[in-house]
Amino acid sequence: SLPRVTQIDPSVGKQAKVRALIAIVLGWTSIIAYLWVRFGRARYGLAGVTALVHDVSIAVGAVVGATYLANTGFGKALLIGDFKINLEMIAAFLTIIGYSINDTIVIFDRIRENRGKGGNLTPKLLNDSINQTLSRTILTSLTTFLVVFVMYVWGGPGLRGLNYALMIGIVVGTYSTIAIATPLLLWGSKDKEIKS
Repeated sequence: SLPRVTQIDPSVGKQAKVRALIAIVLGWTSIIAYLWVRFGRARYGLAGVTALVHDVSIAVGAVVGATYLANTGFGKALLIGDFKINLEMIAAFLTIIGYSINDTIVIFDRIRENRGKGGNLTPKLLNDSINQTLSRTILTSLTTFLVVFVMYVWGGPGLRGLNYALMIGIVVGTYSTIAIATPLLLWGSKDKEIKS
């Protein structure tokens, strides 16, 4: 029998790309709207989505960087392979998004509790809220990281790419919640709010 050849028209790939971009924009808009309704200000949604874009960008960069480290002695010692962006990686990126936004919402909830009704956002309020949730954030991240690390080392090569992306995402998601999303809440604040 003759080998079978399947060709896909470039317009199908272009259509899939457009649909993916529409889905991304709708997803970001939904997250912004949800956080806006939940916390009463649009800046919460914008700060949360900015942190998510940061987290996924770093994770994608780490996966691409793994390609260059895969055949080096350093890469082999760390079990880094030539990871490809496939459905498993997409699942890892979506998990990073969920993990990061959940962590961000925990701190935003504490900020809302500390602010009370109609209170202003101040650097001291944000700092106190971060300090009150810091032990919970670090313990949750450390526990999750250790589980993913064990799966990375002993889970076999089939799961290694997924776990690699998750490890990067856990670390990046934790610090972005504390150092990116929360300080962005002060962006656009009135001067009297920031000074007090």
